Amino acid sequence: METVKLNNGVEMPVIGLGTFKANDPDECEQGVVDALEVGYRMIDTAQSYGNEEYIGKALKRSGVKRADIFLTTKVWFRNFENARASVEESMRRLGTDYLDLVLLHWPFGNTYAAYRDLEKMLKEGSVRAIGVSNFNPDRLIDIIEYNEVVPAVDQIETNLAAQQLEAHEWLVKYGVQHEGYSPFGRGRMDGIYDNPVLVSIAEKYNKTPRQITLKYQLQCGVVIIPKSVHKARIIENLDLFDFSLDSGDMAALKGLDRNAPMTGTPQNPETVIRSLYW
Repeated sequence: METVKLNNGVEMPVIGLGTFKANDPDECEQGVVDALEVGYRMIDTAQSYGNEEYIGKALKRSGVKRADIFLTTKVWFRNFENARASVEESMRRLGTDYLDLVLLHWPFGNTYAAYRDLEKMLKEGSVRAIGVSNFNPDRLIDIIEYNEVVPAVDQIETNLAAQQLEAHEWLVKYGVQHEGYSPFGRGRMDGIYDNPVLVSIAEKYNKTPRQITLKYQLQCGVVIIPKSVHKARIIENLDLFDFSLDSGDMAALKGLDRNAPMTGTPQNPETVIRSLYW
């Protein structure tokens, strides 16, 4: 597994297993076990996903040493007033006494209090890296300017239709790792996988269009967390390290960007959060 070095020196795998909406206990647990079996070493979850306990059981079943797994969770914004307690509860559910990465899930509520709780946990060693999720550049820079620790990661929706090119430039400028969720757009990208440009590139490398999508993001410097609970797809999503896209293909894929994230960071959380989680 290839890794990137975060701004605090911690090594992070470039690909992990996403678990958003992996809510069936048996299916979620088996998916994580399968992912660890075939070589994944990063698992991404969140308090709002409701599956931390299932993932904790899978980590125990897997037989993989805890030290070899990069484990991420996210603090739900309604828990920001006491982020420490909520993170400690996440660790209990996950069956671990430390976390590799903890993110503030949305830029709503008392982000300052929550982030400063995370800074304290980072100094104490119960968390190895801290960051944010769904923070646009303006909110990210605000966190940077008014706190001690520069976020190690900003996890934002990133896929061919929403490549986050401008945001990526800001993340590079401030030394924050760009991590992309929903790399396939959760099936809502209007036939993009039938696009002749993408299909042609996939045929050229004898890969699937989805593998080309993932590889493109990796070569753009984005850490990716494709979600699946099906072992064949889990394996397919990891089979990315035996080829490289040439500069012409990279340019062609960049041209598919619509600058159209499906999630984004709305001013009022009720407009999107309810549709995602409630």
